[in-house]
Amino acid sequence: MQQFWDSGIQFIVSFQAYSWLATPMKFFSFMGSELFYVFLLPVLYWSVDSALGLRIGFILLFNTWLNEFFKVLFHEPRPYWYSTEVKAYANETSFGLPSGHSQTAVAVWGMIAYYVKRPWVWVVTIALMILIGLSRIFLGVHFPTDVLVGWLIGGILLFCFIKFWDPVAAWLKRLTFAQQILVAFLVSLGFIGTMQLAILLLGDWTIPQEWLANAAVGFPEGPAPDPLNINGVVSMAGILFGLSLGLAWTTRRGGFSADGTFFQRCARFLVGLVGILILYVGLKLIFPSGKELLPNTLRYLRYGLVGVWVSAGAPWLFIRMKLAKPSQDSID
Repeated sequence: MQQFWDSGIQFIVSFQAYSWLATPMKFFSFMGSELFYVFLLPVLYWSVDSALGLRIGFILLFNTWLNEFFKVLFHEPRPYWYSTEVKAYANETSFGLPSGHSQTAVAVWGMIAYYVKRPWVWVVTIALMILIGLSRIFLGVHFPTDVLVGWLIGGILLFCFIKFWDPVAAWLKRLTFAQQILVAFLVSLGFIGTMQLAILLLGDWTIPQEWLANAAVGFPEGPAPDPLNINGVVSMAGILFGLSLGLAWTTRRGGFSADGTFFQRCARFLVGLVGILILYVGLKLIFPSGKELLPNTLRYLRYGLVGVWVSAGAPWLFIRMKLAKPSQDSID
């Protein structure tokens, strides 16, 4: 891989010579960030189209898990960890291959384009995929190969979701409530278990000191690389379980419709956002942080409660407040 890294460094340094691109590249990088999708998901589910919101939510969760798993499996550096010739416009603590932003752009924006089925949406989607990938190269946090592999994995995941969403949804509807919750819990544990397996496969491998030293030079004010931290996957596992539990409960009570007036849609988002902040920020202040079993168990619980709020708590409150109506899509 060293020859790919060396040629990638040359490309990145040449690309970064156009310094005026820094601002637009940071913007497109944000369009592919986790923070942006955390904002996008509730907007879609509560206020635009709940069916699309669910698809985006689940593909985002599975995409993040796959990305974290492959990052550890490949355990390759970021460009600015590898060479101080690269200017680091952003700081990242995880491994580089594959690019999470690029992978997510294909999976999430591709799902939106497939669902909407408008040619102009596909044009915008493909442009975003390309620009988000290029932004990560320019910012010095990914090699070109990281982006290409990210696009490939994101495309495979998108294909799988398109092909298997309806059959899997039909199978889940035939299960009892308890069985649905058990499946969700086991899948969420699978997220965590596969990450632990990937770490075990590394054996006695340790991150090279040269990478740590270069990272400190490239981005001295940021946190040091911490690529074997599984906190992110624990968070995704908690959200997956909570989202699934809430969805199963809500569906059995008539479902939830995102239709309504412009005022209702805006009010739902604002009310729902307050609930997320209370659970996310409030519990974060109470629960201990760290990589140990207890902090990660409480992290799973905290993010699980956020998932339940998004798919069940907030919709229940919206209906009570006359801001929404059931979709009458009950599976009883």
